[in-house]
Amino acid sequence: MEIKPTDLARPLLPVALGTTLVLVAYVAPIVALPATAGDLGAGAGGRAWILSSMSVGLAAALLVSGVLGDRFGRRVAYDAGLALLALGALACAAAPDTAVLVAGRVVQGAGGAAVLACGLSLLAARYPPGPERLRATSLWGASVGLGIATGCLLTAAVGEVGTGWREVYVVHAVTALGLVALSSRLGASWAEHPRRVDVPGLVLLVVAMTALVAALTEVRDGVDAVVVLLAVVASVAVAALGRVERRVAEPLLDPALLRDPGFVAATLGSFVLGISMIGLSSLTPTVAQVGLGAGVWSSAGLAALWAGTSVVTSLSLRRLPWTFAGPRGVAVLLTAVGLAQLTGLGLGAGSGVWRLAVVMVATGLGTGLLNAVLGREAVANVPPDRTAMGSGANNTARYVGAAVGVTVTVIIATHVGDSVATGWNAAVVFCSAVLLGGAALLATVARRAR
Repeated sequence: MEIKPTDLARPLLPVALGTTLVLVAYVAPIVALPATAGDLGAGAGGRAWILSSMSVGLAAALLVSGVLGDRFGRRVAYDAGLALLALGALACAAAPDTAVLVAGRVVQGAGGAAVLACGLSLLAARYPPGPERLRATSLWGASVGLGIATGCLLTAAVGEVGTGWREVYVVHAVTALGLVALSSRLGASWAEHPRRVDVPGLVLLVVAMTALVAALTEVRDGVDAVVVLLAVVASVAVAALGRVERRVAEPLLDPALLRDPGFVAATLGSFVLGISMIGLSSLTPTVAQVGLGAGVWSSAGLAALWAGTSVVTSLSLRRLPWTFAGPRGVAVLLTAVGLAQLTGLGLGAGSGVWRLAVVMVATGLGTGLLNAVLGREAVANVPPDRTAMGSGANNTARYVGAAVGVTVTVIIATHVGDSVATGWNAAVVFCSAVLLGGAALLATVARRAR
């Protein structure tokens, strides 16, 4: 790998800020959805797409961004991602209807994918394995939580002025353009032996991920012809992708990585964390407002409380006597978060918001450690010249999982029992079971690896 850093070209700060901005953009609609949907006249289907459209862009472009970053330069891809974030945000700010807003959010997702995949890869290139990389990935993990907390509070604050949501996207655009200037500190980084770009594989991957997440979004209103068509397209694209990748000399994802316990732990851990924790935390503001009668600031504060706790624990990882490396370490943390989620059981219509605050703090403790560990493992278990691909694969697993989790928790919350509070309890059981099941699978992987 060829790296040209200078003493001033330390990527830690700009990468952390870029990651923070992506998560700020990701959570923006969660708090502002009532105002946004009301202004644009969005129905139930439109609301679902407003919430999930950035996930479509992320899922479609994460692995692609990683592959292109390794091939053409990680800073080039990172800067292009920031530019797309700004462009998508401006489209959202000026959106005259739901369709334009959704399109802008998809563009934001594609830009955020390049920032996440190549940002973490730039850290791996600059900081060698050991204490330096542990410090860097701990800060990267903290920036994920910081972005969620900042995004929720920023959206609530902006809701007090103007339209209540358009101004948020203006802030996103201005910040992204400012970070492009700061990225001069990143230095240059690319694969020492660039691989050929598998264009048919990239196209099929984008089609498969887009159709899959779109199907998960549409199914919230029930199974219809559109859902079936999207599921068929996703299935055909996945099957075709499998055939193509078996025949090319340099596939998008090296099959040997799927036999590496560390890579499996990072990928599976991100997938189940996306299903369970992003799904549950996305449901929390709705339960607080609709089920418990809380205001916008209270619901935003709950998400910020979870994210803020995760920031603290992520930063503390390098000071702990345990590294939580490999399948066993990830399994321990998944178990901890799964058990912490069970503190949310017992919610009723008369419960106070503090009941939700307890589960947010309890889960934040383990989530912060997981963010840092999964980021470190994503780049530690791939060849040095393919770290952007490893980061892209890891984050793809996380956000595809998030799309699954948001869909399932919404369906559970709205169809189980006679109130949102009852549905919340069922969603908690589901999310905890996903984490504990993932931990059990990784424990099996750890035993076989030994």
